[in-house]
Amino acid sequence: MLNNKTALITGGSSGIGLATAKLLRDNGARVAIAGRDVAALSRARAILGNDVLTLEADVRSREGLQHMAAQVKKEFGGLDIFFANAGVAYTTPLATTTEEQFDGLMDINVKGAFFSIQAVEPVMREGGSIILNTAWLNQVGASGRAALSASKAAVRSFARTLSAELLPRRIRVNAVSPGLISTPILRGVGQSEHPGQTEEQFRAYIQTAAGHIPIGRLGSAEEIAGAVLFLASDASSYMLGSELVIDGGFGQL
Repeated sequence: MLNNKTALITGGSSGIGLATAKLLRDNGARVAIAGRDVAALSRARAILGNDVLTLEADVRSREGLQHMAAQVKKEFGGLDIFFANAGVAYTTPLATTTEEQFDGLMDINVKGAFFSIQAVEPVMREGGSIILNTAWLNQVGASGRAALSASKAAVRSFARTLSAELLPRRIRVNAVSPGLISTPILRGVGQSEHPGQTEEQFRAYIQTAAGHIPIGRLGSAEEIAGAVLFLASDASSYMLGSELVIDGGFGQL
């Protein structure tokens, strides 16, 4: 499906990013993953194989992102697929959220997405595909998640506006919108709602959360990866500025 295509995934060393890297690789793409944790990148490479390019990059650094793009250009010659997946998630109650917490969310989720696309666009081939990672939070009003939801709504907007801007180069920009997915990032959300909770309490939080999802369970990273594969491939050639919601009906029913 992706033979002779090249792909780059930020936040590619775990969770949705890692599952997507594996699926794109299994479907014929040459894959690069980027992240800021060197040890996590090493573990991911052990899982994915030595033919996967691993790049140390922090999406908060514009200079670092430009270096990342230059490395991809050097190794791959150009880029066909970019999955802007890097992000953080924690609750942001109005009364207690600090400026540092607010800036941390926006720096990674919003600025990181914008400047990573700015960095890779020059090395992308015409007709390429950019996929953004939003969240179910941009569709509902969830108490205690104002800043987090706003950051994801901004990324949803990027899918539309950047599609329009990159249309002359036939680069499509779309988004995947995951619901509650069983990945390491979910622990940060659960722990921040109940600081100091035990493993047993965290499992109880997951069970309660699953009870609110119409389909009755959390999603898997592989289910999101499948949607990314679709948007990365020619099967979605008539889609741009769109968002695929994969949330078990959480924000829909």
